[in-house]
Order: sequence, then structure tokens, then C-alpha cells
Amino acid sequence: MHINPDAIPGTVHLVDQEGTMNSAHHDKNAKEIVLSPTPSDHPDDPLNWSPRRKYLAMFCMVVYTFATGVPTAAIYSVLTPVSEQTGLSLSTLNEGTGYMFLFLGLGCLFWQPLAMQFGKRPVYLFSTFATTLIIIWGPYTTGNGTWIAGKILQGFFSAPIESLCEASVADVWFEHDRGRWMSLYAVSLLVSNFLAPLIAGFILEGQGWPWVIYWCSIFGAVSFVFLFFFMEETNYSRKTIAADDVIADSSESIEEDSLSEPSPKNEKMNHVTTTIVDMEDGVVTPIYEKKSFIGKLQLIDTSRPIENLKINFWRPITMIRFPAVMWAGFFYGSNLVWFNVLNGTASLIFTSQYGFSASMTGVTYVAPIIGTFIANAYTGVYGDKFKLKMAKKHGGVYEPEFRLWLTIPFLILCPASLILWGVGAAHEIHWIGPVIAMGILGGCVSIGCAIPVNYFMDCYREMGGPGMAPVILIRNLLSFAIGYGITPWVTNMGLQNCFITAAFISLVCNATFFIMVIYGKKCRDNTKSTYWGYVKEAIDKGMTH
Repeated sequence: MHINPDAIPGTVHLVDQEGTMNSAHHDKNAKEIVLSPTPSDHPDDPLNWSPRRKYLAMFCMVVYTFATGVPTAAIYSVLTPVSEQTGLSLSTLNEGTGYMFLFLGLGCLFWQPLAMQFGKRPVYLFSTFATTLIIIWGPYTTGNGTWIAGKILQGFFSAPIESLCEASVADVWFEHDRGRWMSLYAVSLLVSNFLAPLIAGFILEGQGWPWVIYWCSIFGAVSFVFLFFFMEETNYSRKTIAADDVIADSSESIEEDSLSEPSPKNEKMNHVTTTIVDMEDGVVTPIYEKKSFIGKLQLIDTSRPIENLKINFWRPITMIRFPAVMWAGFFYGSNLVWFNVLNGTASLIFTSQYGFSASMTGVTYVAPIIGTFIANAYTGVYGDKFKLKMAKKHGGVYEPEFRLWLTIPFLILCPASLILWGVGAAHEIHWIGPVIAMGILGGCVSIGCAIPVNYFMDCYREMGGPGMAPVILIRNLLSFAIGYGITPWVTNMGLQNCFITAAFISLVCNATFFIMVIYGKKCRDNTKSTYWGYVKEAIDKGMTH
């Protein structure tokens, strides 16, 4: 394999317009779309899985997202009744949510390295199991301290939902169709958070608010059993990057001869048998042993040297030096805060301003669910087509910054929805106005999640696993701040002034995508030597995925 030190990370030859590239193609007959990364010839390489096997992996990811995502948002529509029945103030309840988001980010720095070392499957399973147990603490809360402590632990154990799913998507799907599956993750994350308050309102009225938590725990237990039997490990020690490995202006490359043949240790990792078949033409071909069902249930992968664990813990921190990581975290976080603002004020607005019951407040969350699905079609299905169209327009070469142009509608809709939500509620316009605002804002948040994550993964796919941890940490620091301050912000400024301010903040934050459109490639070019050094180290130690 060749690593070109002059290549710009993220710049890939995605479309073979002449049909002359000696590389794997999506359609062997048409020979147009280049498969990136280049798959190995092993049947257990996730890139080579059958469509059914890939779909099952994505369904398991959705199940996990719901199992850990639903408990994080279940009480949003019942905050006012919970406050009245427990004596905890709305400020304390929202502060607990803020701390939960903080540890959802900090926890990534712990769980992500473990997943890279020992496998994603055991981390997913433990996260589901621990979350299922810890949330039962909620109904037995006796004061501010125990409420916040419970939320901190919930955030820590649920943290893999924030950064591990994106890495799983990159394990399974190629560059040209990854966007729609990354959008599926974004939809799962947001819909789980929008659906939970909808159901919670009816549970509260029928069984009381503690059963909101109990049903979340029951759902988590059922999900754990399903995931144990059907979730498969997607880690794979990859020795290929792209068709010509990378695109570069210079033809000079550094050949890594030591990587041309798999080592015994890597053979163990990729389940390669030692049987060799001599073909009539003299070519020797290894026979690969496909995993059995029992083999897929393996809990921990111990094939990687334990000394790699130190690197896995340190690498996410060093990834902060890349501008794309910093911007993706900032853009993701600055948009997700509006989702937190919506959740933190929904019960207040619909219960106090419009006299809605808890169940009817929950029903309003149908609007952001619809908005999220519409946004998913835009960023996912259309986004992948837009990506290929832009690559064809530029000689078959794709730049990650092309995807950022999908942000244009979002630049206008997000501030508009915030004004309709806050100013509309302050003037007590018909309740359909705030509900429409919820729908638009739900779609905007989905776009604000999918685009920066896809952009980061396009830039640094080879280091996507460790790189997602700092992205989520930056994102959740912003979520923590807004969760801690939303109640005093609304109280001190009032709904109208609060959300007019929020709209202008949103406009400024969203406009930063122009900076990356202009300077993104230059930033990737300036940091390429450091990045390829990280990739080479990962390949040498069998840490690539």
C-alpha cells in the first residue's frame, strides 16, 4: 500500500468518468463510481457484507439509539408536573439535563478508545445495559444533588450514542452512499428525542410520571436482549485507504512494503485461514473463513496489542488540532442547542401560555418528527446525489466542502423558526404557529447534525473513530451551557427578546460554513503531514477501521 504524503485528506477521486481507473467500482459494468475506501477481498470486511447484513447492522444502530436516546428526553413534555410533584424547580430539572449533555460529551473520551481497542459491540451492549439500570434512579430522587448525580451517570453511560454510531456507519458504507445512512442516524437520534415526550404525556396522565422512567427502562432491557443476539462487530483492521490511496498533485509516494502482506497478528484479526489454494496459472489465493453465528456473538476482541489502548486514549485529544474537527463540533453544537431550548421551553409554553395538558404537549412533538424526516431526505438521499453531481462537475474529484452548500436553506429557516416559536408564543398567536415552528426547527436541527458530521467524516474518514470524540465534546459543552442557562435566560429576558436574540445568534453561527467553504481545503492541506502520520501509525499497529 502507498501513502502519499502530498495528498490532501478528504480529496478523493469519486467518479471515474473515463472508466480507466484500476480500482473497485460500484457498478462493474458501468465503471463510474469508485469505491472509497477500497474494500478488501475478505467476506467479513463490513464493506463486503451483503445488503441484508448491512441493513441489519443499521437497524441495530437505530435500536441502540432509541434505547439510550428515549430516556434522555422522556420528561421534556412533563417537566412542569414533575416539578410540582417532586418540589424540584424547573431550573434544577434543566440543569440536570445540562450536566447530562456535558457527560454525554466527556464520556466519549472514555468509551470511544475502548470501542476502537476491544470492539464497538461490547461498548454498545454495556452502554444499553448500564443506561437501563441507572435511569431507575430518577423516580426515587430526593433532592437537587441526587437528581443531578443521576443525570451525570446517565450521560456518562449513554455517551456512545453521540460518537460511536457515526464510526459504525463509516465502517459499513462507502463514500458515495454514506450520507443517507449518516442521516438515518441523525433521524434516529432526533426522533427518539421527539417521540419520547409525545408518549410520556400519555403515560403521565395514565400511570404517573415515575412510569415514564420505568417504561424507558423496560424498553432498554428488551433492546439489550435484541442487540446481544443481532448486533455484529464492525471493527475491521483495514489496510486500504482509497483507489489510488489518495489524490495528490505530486506523483511521489512512500511505499510501505511491510504492509503489502498481512502479518499473522492481522490475519487473526481479520479471520484469515492459513489454507492456500494453488491455481492453475500459478496464482496463490488465501481461503477466508467466514464468521459463524456464535463467532458474531463474541463480546470482546482481544486481538489488538494492549499498548494500542494508550494511543487510542490520546489520539482523540490530538485530533482537536484539525480545523475541520473544531468547526464540525462548533456548528453541530451551536445548532443542537436550539433543540435543547425547544425541549426546555415546550412544557412552559404549551402548559402556561396555551393551557395544554401534558399529553397534548407531547402530541406537539409530531411536528418536529415530520420535519426531521423531510430534512433526512434532503441531507441523505438528495445529499448523496448532490455529492456525485459536484464530483462529476469537477472532473470526478470530490472535495468535502461541496457538501456544505446544502446549508443554504438552513441559514434562513433556523432563525425564522426561532422567532416564530418565541415571539409567536409571547404574543399568544394561534397554537398552530408554535407547532409549525417546532416542525421547521426539528428539520433544521437534523440538517445541523448531519452536515457537519458528514463533512468531518469526508475529511478524515481514516481517523473517524477517534476524531468524532472531540467533535461531540465541543458540541456538548455548548449543550451543557444552554441547558444550564435556558431557564434564567427566558425568565430574565422574556420569550420575545430571548428568541429574537437566539435567532441572530443562530444566523451568525450558521454563516460560519462560508469560512470552511473558502478555507477548508487549505486547512486540510496545511495539516496533511500530521494527519498522514496518524494514519500510518494506525495502519502499522492494526488500528484502522
